[in-house]
Amino acid sequence: MTLRNSLFLVFLLIIVTSCDKKRLFDDYKKVGKAWHKDSIVSFSVEQKDTVAKHNLYINIRNNKNYEFNNLFLIVEMEQPNKKTIVDTLEYQMAEPDGTLMGKGLTDTKENKLYYKENFVFPKSGKYQIYIQQAVRKSGKIEGVEALDGVTDVGLRIEKAE
Repeated sequence: MTLRNSLFLVFLLIIVTSCDKKRLFDDYKKVGKAWHKDSIVSFSVEQKDTVAKHNLYINIRNNKNYEFNNLFLIVEMEQPNKKTIVDTLEYQMAEPDGTLMGKGLTDTKENKLYYKENFVFPKSGKYQIYIQQAVRKSGKIEGVEALDGVTDVGLRIEKAE
């Protein structure tokens, strides 16, 4: 490898790592080939800043096996004082023609979905966030037992601008 190529790689590495200054937390958990309706993905986040505003995102990686237009999630945030906030969320995952939304050049797409915008953590300490899928077929009461096509579930916390 020449000096020129080495310098280029070092420069590229610096640019890539410095572009994400807003990120405070970013983690993914694999859910296997299908996300079972009783499988709860959990994240533990230590938060000290109770003044600044934060944007919280749920990141979903899905592939061509995802057969629905929407994704329904139940998200619980347990605060350090054990107070729990529960949200039922719906996200559009496909265009009307069935084309999957999200970023990615292959069959796998990555979706960065807003969970909470300009959120101020009320207490300092450890927060537990639990994410469960709640997808149902049209006209059915029972949830989808195993949600095909979702491979990873993530949580991202950024400083709000």
